Amino acid sequence: MRFDPQTKICIIGGGPAGLSAAMYLEKKGYENYTILERNGWVGGKCHSPEYNGRRYEMGAIMGVPSYYAVHDVEQFCGFTHDGPKLNRDYKNKDGKVIHPFDPKKNPLGIPRMLKMKNQIKEFGRLLETKYKGYDVNGHRGVAQGRYDGWDCTPSQNKVEGKNENLKDLAMPFKKFCEVNGVELVQDVWIGPFTSFGYGYFDEIPAAYVLKYLDFQTTMNFVNINLWTWKDGTQSIWERLNDHLKHPAVLNTTIEKIERSNGKVSVTANGETTVYDKLIVTAPLQYFGKYADIRDDEKSHFDKIDYERYDTMAVLTKPEDHPEISYYVFENMTPERLGHLMVYYRRWRDDINQPIVTYTLRKHKGGPELDYEKTKKVVLDDLKTMKNPASEMIDEGKWYYFPHIFSDDYAAGWYDDVEAMQDKYDTFYAGEVMSFGDMDETAEYSKELVERFF
Repeated sequence: MRFDPQTKICIIGGGPAGLSAAMYLEKKGYENYTILERNGWVGGKCHSPEYNGRRYEMGAIMGVPSYYAVHDVEQFCGFTHDGPKLNRDYKNKDGKVIHPFDPKKNPLGIPRMLKMKNQIKEFGRLLETKYKGYDVNGHRGVAQGRYDGWDCTPSQNKVEGKNENLKDLAMPFKKFCEVNGVELVQDVWIGPFTSFGYGYFDEIPAAYVLKYLDFQTTMNFVNINLWTWKDGTQSIWERLNDHLKHPAVLNTTIEKIERSNGKVSVTANGETTVYDKLIVTAPLQYFGKYADIRDDEKSHFDKIDYERYDTMAVLTKPEDHPEISYYVFENMTPERLGHLMVYYRRWRDDINQPIVTYTLRKHKGGPELDYEKTKKVVLDDLKTMKNPASEMIDEGKWYYFPHIFSDDYAAGWYDDVEAMQDKYDTFYAGEVMSFGDMDETAEYSKELVERFF
């Protein structure tokens, strides 16, 4: 324990990162904390509204057995993954069912499948050897050819070491695959990456792709070895919030943060409270809108970009309801920006449920597509898929997957920001410090607490 156990801590954000930070602080004996959440609910983009007595997913959908930090939450709260078993199929952009990974149903694709299988095997070998340390949580040291953090095992061991090859992770994933002669692995990695809103392989550094989709996690997705929760992914964080000694304070608008003389003054909902330390898990890109941001913070946070990722929950007529969830790989390319990439059916035994659609509206260097026009494109795509919507009941316009691009990654953005931890009695956590899925953000909070508290 580095600080006095009565250290007064303010955590900004009641999503997976903020709630996990509180849990791990409690485990270390720090109980004098407050969580401030802007929304009227906890969970962030783990958002599971209810329809017809069941919850559907507007954000995160699932987990896998390698979500060790999420399992920490399950154990802390005494529950487990008890949701519906998911499955999927595939269509082309014209709505025809296709079988890209089934040699019996797609014999003409066998040569490509065999080549892809060999490349995936080689990729696994490369990641384990040439890129040892690639799957360590967070990005500290990668641009310098180092790894330093928690490994991707159930025990979450602290590991560190040198590996010059890790500098390659700054490349866009497409180039990274080409350099290593494994271009076809993108056929597999694209499903749980681009379709879930994390951008395109020609723009996103390989580090993000592989720290989220390390080899074992990707194989879990491939083999449909998935975790779901009956009451939705949001219920994970609702249960955690209920188990904390100090649940998040909801509907909180932070008007001002001032940091001076070793204290942090936070004005929220018209009242000012003084803290000793601040943990920011909300988007760093917007920190300067309410805080006394310093020049070194601003120069780094201004380099953060994010995905314009939209979800819609729609109803269909019974005769138009899809029998399964569908991925549309042809729409997961920059050329098909704004088109339907995935639509999900959560419950197998019910056709009176929403189907949720997923689409991207931004690609690096190009214009941001209009939100309303994109909605119309997606609804037209559902007609093409022969699953037209009869009614839209919900929509989400997300600030999604904050990240930096390759040049700034290679220049050491993460090492600079990590060196700023606690410089202004402020710690930086949340999505951009690790990755935008719930497990990586929770695991980073664990490591942050272990490192500094």
